Amino acid sequence: MSKHQAPGAPEPTRLDPIVKDMLLLAKKAGAEHAEAILVESRNLSVSVREGEIEDVESSETQDLGLRVLIGQQQSCVSSSDLSKIGLQKMAERACAMAAQAPEDPYCGLADAGQLAKTKADAELQLFDPAEIDLDGLTHRALAAEAAALAISGINLPATASASWTIGAVAHRTSNGLHRSRINSFHGTSVMALAERDGSMERDWAQTSARWLEDLREPDDIGLEAGTRTINRLGAVKGAGGTMAVLFEPRTAKSLLGMFLGSITGSSVARGVSFLKDHMDQLVFDQNIQIIEDPFRLRGSSSGHMDSEGLARQSRHLIENGKLTSWIHNLASARQLDQAPTGHGAVGIGSPPSTRLSNVYLAAGIKTPEQLMAELGNGLVVTDAFGASFNGGTGDWSVGIAGYRFVGGARAEPFSEMTAAGNMLDIFKSLIPASDLKFEDSTETPSLLVPELAVAGQ
Repeated sequence: MSKHQAPGAPEPTRLDPIVKDMLLLAKKAGAEHAEAILVESRNLSVSVREGEIEDVESSETQDLGLRVLIGQQQSCVSSSDLSKIGLQKMAERACAMAAQAPEDPYCGLADAGQLAKTKADAELQLFDPAEIDLDGLTHRALAAEAAALAISGINLPATASASWTIGAVAHRTSNGLHRSRINSFHGTSVMALAERDGSMERDWAQTSARWLEDLREPDDIGLEAGTRTINRLGAVKGAGGTMAVLFEPRTAKSLLGMFLGSITGSSVARGVSFLKDHMDQLVFDQNIQIIEDPFRLRGSSSGHMDSEGLARQSRHLIENGKLTSWIHNLASARQLDQAPTGHGAVGIGSPPSTRLSNVYLAAGIKTPEQLMAELGNGLVVTDAFGASFNGGTGDWSVGIAGYRFVGGARAEPFSEMTAAGNMLDIFKSLIPASDLKFEDSTETPSLLVPELAVAGQ
C-alpha cells in the first residue's frame, strides 16, 4: 500500500475461509478442540507541526491466533503467515506445544448450550462507511493545532494528529461458535506547550469515536489543549494536609479503573483483590450506581456477545452502593464454581482474559462548580501520574497536579503533590458531579473525595 493511500474496508467474509481451514488443520494435527481468530487492521494517520505535515503513516496487518486443547492441556500460538504451508505448520506447532503443557482444570471452550444465539452487531453501528483520505485527516489535524496556537500564551510549537482505523474479525471454534464483525475508529489529538519564566508546561486534548460525525470539532480540541496548558503555568507545590479533592473526569477514570480491575474473577480466585470478601456489601455510598451497557449505539466496546460466544447483558456492577457481581470469563467462573458473566476476551496467541464492555459511573445532581462552592476550599486534580496501587489491600497513592479553589473559586495552579488513601475509604466517600459525558468505554463524571490526605511542601 502506498504511504499516502487511504485503506479500504476489510471484509470478514474474505477472512472466514482461512479460519475454517485453520480449525480443520488443527483437528487433523491432533487437537480435540480448537479456536481460531483472524484480525485484519488498516490504519491511516497524519501528524502536523507548525502548520506542516510532519509524518504520515499507513499500515495494514493480519494476525491469526490459534488455541488448541488436548484434554485439559492447551496452547496458544499466533502467526501472520496465512499460506497453506504456514497454516499447517502453525497447527502442528500448537498441538505439539499442547501435548507438553501442564494440565489446566479450568480451561476449555464453552459448551454448545452456552453459546449465544447469533445476533449481528450491525444494528449497534460499529462501522462507519465514511470515505476518509489524507487531505481530510490533514485538515482536521491542522485545524486542531491552529486552535491551540491561537490561545494567548501558547508560545511553543504544538503537535496534532488525526487518525482512521478500520478492522475486521473472523472467529470460529470447533464447538460451533462463529463470530464476524467490522469496526471503525476515528481520532483527533493535540499537545500544546507553553513557557514562562524558564518553566515549561504541556497538556493535551483528544477525541475519538467510531463514526466521524461523532468526533468533537478540531477547534474545540485545540482550544481545550491550549487552555489547559496555560492554566498550568506558574504552578507551585503548595501545602499539604487533609482536604477536599475533586478529580476531573479524565483523572477520575483511574479511580473507577481500580474498582473494575478488582472485581475480575481471576483476581478474586487468586486472593489478590481487596474486594474479595465484599460481595453484596456496601462498597460505595448508597447513591452510587456503576453500570455496564454493552449495547450502547456506536459504543467503543459494544457487542452482543463476548469473545467466548456468551451473551452479554446490561447490568449494575454497583447498585445503590452494593457490589453485585464479579466479572468472569469461562475459566474464572469454573474456578469459583459460578456462572460465567459474558466477559471473556480472546487474544491473539494468548489464553482468554477478562474484559468489560462500556461501563460508567452514573452522574450526580450537582455541577463541579456547585460542589466547589459548597466546600469552599480544596484541590481540583487535572493530571495524575506515577500511581501506586496495592490490589490486595486497596492502598493507593498518586502524584497530582491541577489548581486550588478558595472560597469556591478557582485559584492558583499546583503541581508535584501526592494524594494517598485506601480505596475502600475513598469509594465510600465519593460524590459524583453531574458532568458525565459518553465517549470512551469507561466513563465517569468528576468525583469528589471530601477528605483526602495530600502531601505537599
